[in-house]
Amino acid sequence: MIQSVEDLAHGAIQLPPDQRFILAQRILESVEPDQSEEIDEAWEVEIRKRIKQSDGGETKGIPAEQVFSEIDRRLLS
Repeated sequence: MIQSVEDLAHGAIQLPPDQRFILAQRILESVEPDQSEEIDEAWEVEIRKRIKQSDGGETKGIPAEQVFSEIDRRLLS
């Protein structure tokens, strides 16, 4: 039996947090394009490069509060 989105959401919200997380992952996997090993490897290289740059002081972080304020400003203007 297919339920409405509202009924499904209401039921899902009542699940324990770990089960909600698993459900969310499954739903996202059902709509995301298949990834290849090549893409995964490219992301791994990029992530390691960015961590190295951050650890080496080559990049400057931006406080999350500032980032979210800027996003709000852009979306609300």
